[in-house]
Amino acid sequence: MAGWASNNKYSLLGAMRSGAQIVSYELSAGFAILAIVILTGDLKISSIVDSQANGWWIFKGHLPVWIAFVIFMIAVTAETNRAPFDLAEAESELTAGFHTEYSGMKFALFFLAEYVNIFVVCALGATLFLGGWQPLHFGTDTQFNHIMDYIPSSLWFVGKTFFLIFVIMWFRWTFPRLRIDQLLNLEWKYLLPISMFNLLLVTVMAIMGWHF
Repeated sequence: MAGWASNNKYSLLGAMRSGAQIVSYELSAGFAILAIVILTGDLKISSIVDSQANGWWIFKGHLPVWIAFVIFMIAVTAETNRAPFDLAEAESELTAGFHTEYSGMKFALFFLAEYVNIFVVCALGATLFLGGWQPLHFGTDTQFNHIMDYIPSSLWFVGKTFFLIFVIMWFRWTFPRLRIDQLLNLEWKYLLPISMFNLLLVTVMAIMGWHF
């Protein structure tokens, strides 16, 4: 709406790209979240975190959870318009995309919303895959586990969230920007089929009880 309302062709192109990108990558992100919901057997956030008291899903869920985690990180990076998926505001093509005509507080609100969005998706990723506020435990009753228990749960949660934010920032400085056709091909031809097949694997794994 902001890109269309500014009456600028670059802004309109950026807004259209943003719409296509968000609609596309939400599917893969949703399938990645569903994988953890199937393993937990519950939609409650507290139940998902409690199910990881004896080990985070990233460790005890085997390969399918790793695949879901990688797909989730790629999808949320695209959802939040971060590089290499920042096609909606590609400086080399669209000046600044949907916020070309905005300045001052309005421009600041775009950035504030973007960074809040990054924090939210990383907090969700930490909750689903990295145990939320649960400490890191290996085995049972080891000295390492007791040391980990001394770290407050709030620090665990914030630390995991900021680790995932760091990973998204790492993407920015590692990979070159994709073209818009490459971006949509990546989702519809690769990520979506892989996530659907992975969801089937997770379902079989949950029914057979093959996770730890």
